[in-house]
Amino acid sequence: MARTTTRPAKHGAYLVLGMHRSGTSAATQLLALAGAELPQNVMPGDEHNARGYFEPWKIALFNDERLRAGGSSWDDVFALPYAPLAKADEAAWIARATALYRDEFGEARFPLLKDPRVSVLAPLWRTVLKDVGMPARVVIPVRSPLAVAGSLARRDGFPVEKSVLLWCAYMLAAELYSRDLPRAFISYDGLIADWRAEVVRIEAAHGAPLPRMSPHAEREIDAFLTGDLRHNAGAGDLAAVPTVGPMAKTVFDWFAAAAVGPHPPLAPLEAAAAQIAELKAKMGPFVSPVTCALSAARAELDEALQDRARDAFHTRELETELALLRRERAAIEAQVDKLLAAR
Repeated sequence: MARTTTRPAKHGAYLVLGMHRSGTSAATQLLALAGAELPQNVMPGDEHNARGYFEPWKIALFNDERLRAGGSSWDDVFALPYAPLAKADEAAWIARATALYRDEFGEARFPLLKDPRVSVLAPLWRTVLKDVGMPARVVIPVRSPLAVAGSLARRDGFPVEKSVLLWCAYMLAAELYSRDLPRAFISYDGLIADWRAEVVRIEAAHGAPLPRMSPHAEREIDAFLTGDLRHNAGAGDLAAVPTVGPMAKTVFDWFAAAAVGPHPPLAPLEAAAAQIAELKAKMGPFVSPVTCALSAARAELDEALQDRARDAFHTRELETELALLRRERAAIEAQVDKLLAAR
């Protein structure tokens, strides 16, 4: 299949949806290097993702707030389905999100929004895009939930059962809320092995080429998408994961098939969503309040750490200014002594 060559007639937002640690950062950087436009404030890399997350940290903080307002959090395995708040409250959140979008993207013709939380908050963000007159195109990376679980175990200490169920919730949300949009499912392993083939899939699914793919962009993508991005292979028997393994394998098989060919029938996904709904009815009242409370505690701790960092920064500034004043005073005193000696 050859790449599309006709330029898109209209602008459009690129939404990278899917689970945390599942290749969304790699897909986002590919799209950015090919001309999609990142937000003003992008989350930097860290020891868990040295090359960067490429997601808007201000929007991520907003999404965390909105999840807590609904009694949930990013790691709530029962985050689905999206639950609008009371009409006036929901309108206020949408207004805040719209203002944030304008601050982050301005007049961008091809804004690129990547935050896994958008997967479970897609109805809100789709309303924002509609209100600003921005059609959406979706890219959903597909990676083994066992690989995701390995990454989350190292970063967050999550047990494999939680990570696998969380993967299911995010992927089901990404699929459900994008059914009526141009969308491409792409293989994370395929992205590392042969990203050009995945670009062909993206452009064919969207019916439009990436905004500014060029030989220079291709060289930059080649340099970025290397094998050392893959830290967890995802080996093991997914179906053997206690409680949720068989369901997760059914979901993963669907997405793996969608990433290489036509979309399979939706029945397996609908069955999995029904199974999660049953678990939510039984366990949700115990699980969701705890994850929400932990999210609020993390937010308070992060704010306290940021305040402490700002205080430390201002202290260093004052110490530097004081040292400068002392040097200036010493220089003046030396000049005075010199003048007095000359008299």
